[in-house]
Formats: sequence, structure tokens, C-alpha cells
Amino acid sequence: MNSETKVGVAVMIVKDGKVLLGKRKTSHGAGEYSFPGGHLEYMESFGDCAIRETREECGIEIQNIKFLLVANLTQYSPKHYCNVCLIADWKDGEPKVLEPDRYESWDWYDIDSLPSPLFASVPFMIESYKTGKNYYDSN
Repeated sequence: MNSETKVGVAVMIVKDGKVLLGKRKTSHGAGEYSFPGGHLEYMESFGDCAIRETREECGIEIQNIKFLLVANLTQYSPKHYCNVCLIADWKDGEPKVLEPDRYESWDWYDIDSLPSPLFASVPFMIESYKTGKNYYDSN
């Protein structure tokens, strides 16, 4: 069993009132829709991680990156993540699948009409965006 807690960074990207979601193929959350994101690298800032992961996964540029929330994700046990969730505006580019082993598709969705099922952090991020709540623990 993996007893290591990892740090993940996710970014909710907003463009014309819509948000970008990708359909996952990975081991945890397969078939679920998530925002771009991934593991924080050693000595990397949260914002730089969001920029890098967004470029690597879907090939778009973002701007106006801000803190949204922190979440303790234990829903995919034995994997355990401290997720730092950010929000950013779309800057440039059309989303495309650049990691076909990890994602099936990328599309823009109306924030009040999201596909399902959603990756565990997505409902927290939408709630945070609407209410300002910024702390989600596993209990």
C-alpha cells in the first residue's frame, strides 16, 4: 500500500463563462471529467505548475492565475493528495489531447451544465468559485 501523500495542482480555466474539462483515462478517476493539473515538481511554484500542466495536457495558455482552494483528497485511496486548486483565465490556443494515454477529450462546458461523472475535486472547485469557500478536508 502507498502511504505517501502527494501534492497536486489543478486549475479551473474560464473562457466566456465556460470551463475546460477533460475526460480522464488514468488509473484514478478513469472516465471522470477533471480540470487540467498534475503533480507539483520539486521547487516549482503553484502557478508555474498550472501553466506547465495546462500546456502539456491540452496545449493552451492561461493568465490571471489566482488561488481558489485547498482540498485533502482521500477519495481515491490508497492514493492521497493535498490538492492546491487555482483559477485562471484562458489566454490563447484551442484545447487538444496531447497526452492520449491520460485524456480522451477536452471541451468547454457551461459552469451550470457540467458532464458527469466529475473527478472528486471538481465539485469543490465549482462550489468555491460560486461561494468563496476555500478549505475542504477529508472529514
